Amino acid sequence: LRQQGRTNRLTYRLVVADSRLPRDGKYLEKLGHYDPHLEDDATVVEDRVQYWIEQGAELSEKARSLIARKAPGVMKIFRDREEEKKKKRAEKRKNAKKK
Repeated sequence: LRQQGRTNRLTYRLVVADSRLPRDGKYLEKLGHYDPHLEDDATVVEDRVQYWIEQGAELSEKARSLIARKAPGVMKIFRDREEEKKKKRAEKRKNAKKK
């Protein structure tokens, strides 16, 4: 999440950023926004979020909860990918012990 807005009235953009860049610096793509002061507080572009997750993007805790609330179908794909990674890691450990 990228902080925006003014003092005591912050809003946030959900963005894809390179981890080597500053939090509020240059980003690759805007995926939505979040305004904690409004009742309908967020929008998420689901197909682009899904694309970036498939490309291997990591989600922050806050971004994960925001996407889970506004795009639950995308989170299912993310969880499936995480489970697949865990299985591969366990299989590697198992093969390493056999040697």
